Amino acid sequence: MPIRVELCHVDGERAVVRASEWRNGEEFSSALGQAASAEEAEDRARQRLQRDQDTANTVTAPLQVGKPEPALAAVPAAAPVKRAAKPDSAPPETTSEAVLPEPVASAPPSEAPTDPEDWSEELAAIDLEVRRLGWDRELERVYLERAFGHGSRHRLTRYSDLVAYLRQLKGLPAGAQPDSAPVPIRRSDLLEQGNRMLEQLGWSSDQARDFLSQQLNANSRQHLSDEQLLQFNMLLEEQTLKVS
Repeated sequence: MPIRVELCHVDGERAVVRASEWRNGEEFSSALGQAASAEEAEDRARQRLQRDQDTANTVTAPLQVGKPEPALAAVPAAAPVKRAAKPDSAPPETTSEAVLPEPVASAPPSEAPTDPEDWSEELAAIDLEVRRLGWDRELERVYLERAFGHGSRHRLTRYSDLVAYLRQLKGLPAGAQPDSAPVPIRRSDLLEQGNRMLEQLGWSSDQARDFLSQQLNANSRQHLSDEQLLQFNMLLEEQTLKVS
């Protein structure tokens, strides 16, 4: 099965690589790896992807249908997000896909912040960044296809994905090539991968919350920035390596 590898982040201290498995032209699963070098990060991402595949082959139902997700990660399935009307924008698409399982009746309400209804400021900022990079619509489409699996920014129905896209564009140098520039790490991917590792560890809600509090001084993943969420996933991965 084809494996696609993307360099998501690199600085003087670490590199983050995303490995994804593709089937019939669509992304089937993905995993992140972090290390001091891009080569080591790729190895870890491939190892994580293989472990996830092995785990999936041993169960007969989707992972999220198993035992309840630890309370710290439980978020209700998102309703279609309202976006600011734009003359050239396509209507927002509705999706029934839930990133996380719905909380059980006894779980506390979601602590996730409410997405703003008006995205016009972010969309205008993306226009400026695209022009700064020297991209036309076709070049932007190439990048969006790599980053999100579709070629239009107006199909970004999650505010967190829109913000991640804008943040990544701001970090790219002028003239960056869309077919090789680093792509953003999506928050939904981070949450989903964290779910799988928590499930693999078999931790109770209290164990997961205590670990998060000890490591990052937070009681919910919804309070973490994307960088902190990535850090938390790497800490979880270290725990899964210890028990594997």
